[in-house]
Amino acid sequence: MRAQPGRLLQLDVLRGIAVFGILLVNIWGFAWGTLSLRYGTLPAQPPALDQLVIFLVAAFAQFKFYPIFAYLFGAGFALQTRSLQRRLGGWEAAQAAYRRRLRWLLAFGLLHGFLIWSGDVLTSYAVAGMLILPLAAARLSLVRNRAWLVAGGFLLFMCLLIPVGQQGGASDTAKELQSFAARYAIYTQGSVWAVAKLRANDFLVSLLYAIVMLPHIIVLFLLGILSVRCGWLTQPWRHRRLWRWVCGVGLGAGLPFNLLAAWAITWQVAEPYQQVFDAALFEAAMFAGGPVLAAGYVAALMLAGPLLLRRLGAWLAPVGRMALSNYLLQSLIGTWLLQGPGLGWGASLRPAAMLGLALIIMAGQVLLSRYWLRHFRQGPMEALWRRLARLH
Repeated sequence: MRAQPGRLLQLDVLRGIAVFGILLVNIWGFAWGTLSLRYGTLPAQPPALDQLVIFLVAAFAQFKFYPIFAYLFGAGFALQTRSLQRRLGGWEAAQAAYRRRLRWLLAFGLLHGFLIWSGDVLTSYAVAGMLILPLAAARLSLVRNRAWLVAGGFLLFMCLLIPVGQQGGASDTAKELQSFAARYAIYTQGSVWAVAKLRANDFLVSLLYAIVMLPHIIVLFLLGILSVRCGWLTQPWRHRRLWRWVCGVGLGAGLPFNLLAAWAITWQVAEPYQQVFDAALFEAAMFAGGPVLAAGYVAALMLAGPLLLRRLGAWLAPVGRMALSNYLLQSLIGTWLLQGPGLGWGASLRPAAMLGLALIIMAGQVLLSRYWLRHFRQGPMEALWRRLARLH
């Protein structure tokens, strides 16, 4: 499958990979919300397969694909504002049009968070996009300096915050496990009203967390803008030396670190009362190390040969072209299958089965996306978004 006119095949493939990578992590949250233990708890002497699944997801997916998704959002921001500027004849008109687009994205995010799943990212993306919109026509040096400034301030803030988030001992672990059990019971076995109340509360808390995370998202957006403005994404064949360096650092430094952190997290899930190490500290560190490995993923795709890229594109590019539709559809399917108001499978599925369910959803979305784009130019939510923003 070739890229559509005006589209970049590698960006669509990368976006499709990111959508599926996010599902590998979100599938757990569909069963018990976003504020509980990420991987739940395991019984005494847990099956080795369940532990392996948690290890693999933590090592290769957790904190890896949402940075790619945000990075690509920034790249799309640069490409779309440039296209709007050409169509509308000036940056002021282009920014006004894109601002309408972001307002509707904010509306989609709020509806998604309150009515479907509290782990929405669209809301924070819309707010971050509005904050950086004035940079659409800014000099490249200004964009670069803003990225360094925001990144430095955020890293300093996180270094100061890490000691606050450390665990307090066995009593705190017991309280956390009790809270998880109560929330797990509501999400997987509760009524429509009970789940709706808990979801709304979780989403409000998530919005407060998103405020803290906005600088991180903005840095990823700005990096995406720089990647388009400098040609790193749009003309990767001209920057193979850069991408080889990113691939070497991303995989060489990111992989060992994430494997170690995933081992610690898996041990904590299997033995939550262990006091050998602070798993929360490892998870906080993975927040920094995950994007490093994510950069390696992006670089590996940028270095892929044309034959491999075409083969990946045949299956993943349609998913990427319908990224918004597929992201929202994952939430609808996941919450219906796993939560109490739907089939409630979350109450009985073990980690290996959760991973299997995610893979089945992925396969279905590949087939659905390919079928849909044979008959329509855009995904249904993409078309609605474009019409509401008056970009047709």
